[in-house]
Amino acid sequence: MLKFIKGHMESIDGIEIYPIISLLIFFIFFAGLFWWVFTAKKDHIKEVSQIPLDNENETVL
Repeated sequence: MLKFIKGHMESIDGIEIYPIISLLIFFIFFAGLFWWVFTAKKDHIKEVSQIPLDNENETVL
């Protein structure tokens, strides 16, 4: 099965750029997420962490 897929992939011109683009997107996303976590304001993190415990907006079905 892998030989079948690999044979088709080798016949496509310019296919080698897609894994590089995927790696860059992955790296940039997690680097941005890492940066956001360390620069987020502590008050915002506290407020968001209390949302699951907030009973004021709870609806009864």
